[in-house]
Amino acid sequence: MSERYYIRTFGCQMNEHDSERIAGLLEAQGMEPASGPDDADLVVLNTCAVRENADNKLYGALGHLATTKARRGLTIAVGGCLAQKDQGKVLERAPWVDVVFGTHNVGSLPALLQRAKLRGEAQAEFFDEMQAFPSALPARRAADWSAWVAISVGCNNTCTFCIVPRLRGKERSRRVGDVVAEVQALAASGVVEVTLLGQNVNSYGTDLPGHRQLFGDLLRGLDGVEGLERLRFTSPNPKDFRDDVVDAMAACRPLCEHVHFPLQSGSDRVLRLMRRGYRRRRYLEILGKLRAAIPGVACSTDIIVGFPGETEEDFVQTLEVVEAARFDSAFTFQYSPRPGTDAASMPDQVPAEVVGERFQRLLALQERIALEHNRALVGTEVELLVERASSKTDATRMSGRTRSNKLCHFPVPEATAIEPGDLVTVQVERAAPHHLMAGPVLAHRPRPVPSAACAAAPPPRPLPPGAVRLPLVG
Repeated sequence: MSERYYIRTFGCQMNEHDSERIAGLLEAQGMEPASGPDDADLVVLNTCAVRENADNKLYGALGHLATTKARRGLTIAVGGCLAQKDQGKVLERAPWVDVVFGTHNVGSLPALLQRAKLRGEAQAEFFDEMQAFPSALPARRAADWSAWVAISVGCNNTCTFCIVPRLRGKERSRRVGDVVAEVQALAASGVVEVTLLGQNVNSYGTDLPGHRQLFGDLLRGLDGVEGLERLRFTSPNPKDFRDDVVDAMAACRPLCEHVHFPLQSGSDRVLRLMRRGYRRRRYLEILGKLRAAIPGVACSTDIIVGFPGETEEDFVQTLEVVEAARFDSAFTFQYSPRPGTDAASMPDQVPAEVVGERFQRLLALQERIALEHNRALVGTEVELLVERASSKTDATRMSGRTRSNKLCHFPVPEATAIEPGDLVTVQVERAAPHHLMAGPVLAHRPRPVPSAACAAAPPPRPLPPGAVRLPLVG
């Protein structure tokens, strides 16, 4: 009987992407997925160092696993951003862990597990730089109709609230041809939606020799991929949003009418403290260009409330920008210090009760705007990419997303079999701030039958004569 593995992922889409690669590596070694940690021979915790209480979540989970390991044979591995940050501290605090590996060591996991088994002692490995792009590794995707594709790793920004550059390293980009080849292979295997991943996607390519390939070039290269219905990307930084990218977005057929456009704060003074590299006027100018170039584009954002030194006047300026920008949705966060960031040691930390009160005011404003956006869709027809065979709360309804990334529920058809990955057209009947409710299916387009299988990305193309080889990045 094959050994079974279970992966618990904390954090962002890049962590989800890494977990798919970890699963692919383990299955290449003959392992099978388990239904949960109690059913597993190996548990991998893929950690985050950005989210609140990341340390408590990890070590709390490890405490529960220690009890399980005392009862039966169990191998425990810890990877990801928090492992990269804490390194040897993980084994000091949790000596029952068998393997610890960093963000640049995903491909080393099978060898580390084998070494720990043969030597009978814990193994840890941390590289300072990425050895190969995660997309060069085999993958077991959570959905066979949707895929993440990493176009770059690392980040060159110095935002004072973020520890990602320290944990993921300097930005490294893949060549356009390699990304296009991977997306073509995914589409041939039946994938209809691809999300491009990078810590700052619109600075993509600036590290490539001669700056000859930029994000706009990549979007144009993906425009003609046969079988690709939907293309998304996350996340851009407003300071790097050039007109060329806006033009490429408007011309790219599969690119969805949605952009995630992080604001963080509407106060120029706070943006300066955050070291964000743009100001509110420039932010709104770019948003205006996007809406002019892409009719009906939906915009989501990130906002931090209570950054150190934020005054009531600063917060009111954020509310003003939110009112002017009219975001379709927002990920709103109450600031809390993250060890290892510059902001953690800044003076004038805002009291928690003040942060909480401001957060509620922002939430109320954004929910009103989101509801107004969604109510405007009532009576219109929308195309959905089906995500779930039934909603979480009602087995008689299915769920999908519009091209503008809005969640929509609709009745399960009685006569037509609809599967995740299919495209359906429905009419919106009701709206709430965070979802839509639709009537019966008006049109149904099943997902095409795959023409190929794709467990791993194709190898990178050879370098052209005279090109300068990059450091080991795929």
